[in-house]
Amino acid sequence: MNESRSDQEYPPLSSLPAHVGVIMDGNGRWARARNLHRLAGHRAGVENLRRILRSAVEFGVPIITLYAFSTENWNRPQREVRGLLNLLSDALNKEVGELHKNGVQLRHIGSLDPLSESLQQRIQDAIDLTRDNDRLIANIAFNYGGRAEIVEAVRSIVRQGIPPETITEEEIANHLYTAGLPDPDLIIRTSGEMRVSNFLLWQGAYAEYYVTSTLWPDFDKEAFYRALQDFSSRERRYGGLNED
Repeated sequence: MNESRSDQEYPPLSSLPAHVGVIMDGNGRWARARNLHRLAGHRAGVENLRRILRSAVEFGVPIITLYAFSTENWNRPQREVRGLLNLLSDALNKEVGELHKNGVQLRHIGSLDPLSESLQQRIQDAIDLTRDNDRLIANIAFNYGGRAEIVEAVRSIVRQGIPPETITEEEIANHLYTAGLPDPDLIIRTSGEMRVSNFLLWQGAYAEYYVTSTLWPDFDKEAFYRALQDFSSRERRYGGLNED
């Protein structure tokens, strides 16, 4: 799908989410529709990251969290898993410098433990390089699972000896990977699947969801703008009712 307004100004929206989560789904189906191997779809999906991060900066979205690899994805065929790790490595080589130049602060959420020491170090180097950038915070959820995140938060609280009666929702939030960041206002899922897939289970409690049938490699600037436009038209009640 081409960006139909690539040379036009996108009208400003009445409200923008402070934090957008994205479940990037559909790479395999994108490849299958073109008689390509699944890894070709994942490669196209990685290339699309650059476009969406640039669009987030242009639209003024301050925080984006991208679901790149779940704790369950290790169960995929080993060839595909190795290919995904290689794509991560290639992206670190090719994209970090440009992202740094554009003011993107990279963060990782999830566990790096299963990755090789060299790949862990390269991820940490990217985080350190971009630490002071402030145009966009981009959380990359790699080897991430919402349930595992909550379990780790509970373990951290227990290790610190915090009395059970003093544990609040705020205390738990302070021990999540996203500590210090606002919860997502909007979670986008591409490819039309109607499930949350273990993504930001705690943080997404009151997020607005936007599901599109567009496959992730085709989710371009125009599609992103439509999701933001839809969000700006919604009335958020957080479980309450307006007086009117």
